[in-house]
Amino acid sequence: MAALLSAWVGVRGALAYQHLSAIRSLAPTAAASVTSDPNQATPALEQLATEASAAHDLTSDPVWAIAASTPWIGPQLAAFATVASASDRLFADSLLPLAIAARDVSLDDLRPHDGRLDTTALSTLTAPARSAADAATGAAADVDAIDRTPLVGVVATAVDQARSTYDAAASAIDALRRATELLPSMLGQDGPRTYLLLVQNNAEWRSLGGVSGTAIELSADHGALSLVETHSATSLSRGISGPVVELPSDVQKIYETRPARYFHNLTQIPDFPTDGPLAREMYRQQTGREVDGVMAVDPVVLSYLLEATGPVALPDGESLTGDNAVPLLLDDTYRRYADPAAQDAFFAGATGAVFEALREGQGSTPGLIAALARGVEERRVLVWAAEPTEQSVIEGTTLAGQLPASNGRTARFGVYLNDGTGSKMSYYIAPKADLRWGSCRTSADASTREVTLTLTLSNTAPADASTSLPAYVTGNGVYGTAPGVATVVTDVYLPEGWTPVTTTTSSGTEFTRSTLDGREVLTVGATVAPQATAQIEITATAVSTATEAEALLTPTADSTLSPTVRAACTGAAGAVLR
Repeated sequence: MAALLSAWVGVRGALAYQHLSAIRSLAPTAAASVTSDPNQATPALEQLATEASAAHDLTSDPVWAIAASTPWIGPQLAAFATVASASDRLFADSLLPLAIAARDVSLDDLRPHDGRLDTTALSTLTAPARSAADAATGAAADVDAIDRTPLVGVVATAVDQARSTYDAAASAIDALRRATELLPSMLGQDGPRTYLLLVQNNAEWRSLGGVSGTAIELSADHGALSLVETHSATSLSRGISGPVVELPSDVQKIYETRPARYFHNLTQIPDFPTDGPLAREMYRQQTGREVDGVMAVDPVVLSYLLEATGPVALPDGESLTGDNAVPLLLDDTYRRYADPAAQDAFFAGATGAVFEALREGQGSTPGLIAALARGVEERRVLVWAAEPTEQSVIEGTTLAGQLPASNGRTARFGVYLNDGTGSKMSYYIAPKADLRWGSCRTSADASTREVTLTLTLSNTAPADASTSLPAYVTGNGVYGTAPGVATVVTDVYLPEGWTPVTTTTSSGTEFTRSTLDGREVLTVGATVAPQATAQIEITATAVSTATEAEALLTPTADSTLSPTVRAACTGAAGAVLR
């Protein structure tokens, strides 16, 4: 009887494995084509749905269930069956119906024409996107719930691959769902809207990216987009004698009242649901106008968009491209113009030129979607809505720009960098973060976990930076840092419930400790000379079920540096970076 059972399961398992292997090879291309060409995606998704259904049928009969309850081999079979079932849900219940619904929507309708975007095209996808998101989220949750501890070999690998793939798919479909619910109203489908767009300057770090050097007021009315007015942070800070709002005492302990007194410092607080209302109120007090929401981007996002639109002409006749946007806006500008007002004007003109190209529908829709998706994933695009129902749709997404939230599986650190030089030296600082597990268990049982975060800051400026770089870039020693040297103030937010065990710096500088929103915050300053490095290291511990760790860093001007670092616990021996 046991031999018969083994043979039955072996044959069906081999057949199911063939179906899942086909899914693994076809899925990436098919999923990507849903947004680029739904008509092209549908046949591939139909094949994937057929493969997934067959794999599910082969691993869900009573004999398989009996075998899945046996020791050792049982967890392997149960995990295999869960992956097959989740595949069936993802392709048959989520992606395929969504692609079929999207066939009736032209991607050309999803970009502006003559300055107007057709909001009805998005509205028609709301219902199918919601159903698809529910199914995809359920599939990802099923795979996430698999206990990986007893798994070995090909099953362990398959579960890891499925977890990564299905989490990404669920996140992307959920983002589409939220966009279809949110964008029509935000684009003025029900009446005119106004928004404040902050362009963060990564050459002078603030926690969420950089100083809010330029603010652009935008209007939207039934999908028609227009640029109303552009202001510099300097002009919007002028005349403010005290905080425009009373910041909570725990915020003031870390950042004093600077974010509420200087427009440049709005994103120093690493929580955009706090920064958005602050920007709105400061703008209201300075201009008398109240906006319906606040958004933030940086020049790196502009470079991604320019890769899709192609070059755009600047007011002075020069071309701005995906290749030259970042160095031109964050470095060359300061070599060309000594007057900060001229720098602000150049920066505003460049941003306005990119906006006009987007408003006129320049570039391919798939390219623009991919550019925005990359910017959102890297936390370079942030949105806050004054309307509570709209903000509730944004919350919990990468767009929201909230403090990192941990869960039972992942412990999340926030590593936020702020310029302390009073300069544009952040352009030359390369941060590198590493996570390393100490004590941990790969099971889902709560036990004492330990993670070490190491941050290395390298000043890549030339050795003669004090004389070769413009005084505006080096700060010229005005705030106490020698020209060419960079001072970086780092705020490390520990995961909720975690506490520091050891804290060290290469210079011996002491940390200050605070708490904000249930998290311990460790703050330390580092002074880094040209061609030199500084390092900080923090080891934290907690009784937790987490077996993965993430560190979310301030996005920099260097698009090759990922603002997210991950490490998975692999048992007592340590961890591997992914």
